[in-house]
Amino acid sequence: MYRTCLSCKKSLGANQVLEDFPVGRRLAFDSAKGRLWAVCRKCRRWNLTPLEERWEAIEECERLFRTIQTRVSTENIGIARHPEGLELVRIGAPRRPEFAAWRYGDQLGERKRKSVISAAAMLGCVGVAALFSPVILAAVPAAVMSPLLFGTSAWLHFRPAAKVRVGGETDDAGPIMPRSVVKFRALDLQTIQLLPHSGEPGFFVRILKSGRQARFEGENARRVAAGILPLFNGWGGSTRTIQGAVEEIESSGDPSRFLIDVTSRKSRPWGSFGYVGSMPKPTRLALEMALHEERERRALEGELRALELAWKEAEEIAAISDSLLLPARSDEFFRRHGREG
Repeated sequence: MYRTCLSCKKSLGANQVLEDFPVGRRLAFDSAKGRLWAVCRKCRRWNLTPLEERWEAIEECERLFRTIQTRVSTENIGIARHPEGLELVRIGAPRRPEFAAWRYGDQLGERKRKSVISAAAMLGCVGVAALFSPVILAAVPAAVMSPLLFGTSAWLHFRPAAKVRVGGETDDAGPIMPRSVVKFRALDLQTIQLLPHSGEPGFFVRILKSGRQARFEGENARRVAAGILPLFNGWGGSTRTIQGAVEEIESSGDPSRFLIDVTSRKSRPWGSFGYVGSMPKPTRLALEMALHEERERRALEGELRALELAWKEAEEIAAISDSLLLPARSDEFFRRHGREG
């Protein structure tokens, strides 16, 4: 099991309560669907745990949840706090809006809190600078002040705002693109577009990077979009915004269909499509939610394929083991006297 958050890379913490799963200070589990998440206490992201470490831990979480007295439950979702400090979130069969409010509410609230603190600190600095501006102007020559202000402005626009790892995919002919880390500047973000594409995932990303057009498709498009969208949603979202985002996803039927539909909408008055910076706030939030849920869906589908392969391999081994116990020429006997089916 990984011990750091897949998004912010901070430690998920540890608990002394679950013997089969000592990672995490807040765990969410769904016994019916067999899912277990370790919730990051720093960025509030839900990290889906690996399959091989999940089943016993889910059973243990279920038993522990029922024994804890300090808990609050609705028909679909409950939360319990162990005296040791471990928090358990039990998922029943919630409607999407209720589940989204639980899953993304803390995360977006934490973003809003950090953004408010940053904005307040910046306003404080501006206020102090304005208060002492006569002293500063008298002490610092104009020949020094102008380059300083220009340099600060340039840094704000050209600083790396996001780093995304791309490449590494292969096909029958070999590697498609070498693995690398792409840096996106704050100035680049307003040019990002999500445009329709016939292949997976139904869209590609186009962005002007350092004055040149860059295009990302397939898994790279997912990674770039997932890495950049949190920057557009940095102020978080209210319950009403989350509700609007959920309604947009439901109007398309499911997250994968929403990702295709949203690329065909006009995002600017003069008819341009797919500009993320011009999309309404609920739409941008719905995009981030849909990409996150699609990543989990593909992870679960990969687990099912792995289980199917393991089952077939186990069947072959079992058939070989059974045949070792039969006397010689048994195969010939079954071929001669056996019936089909």
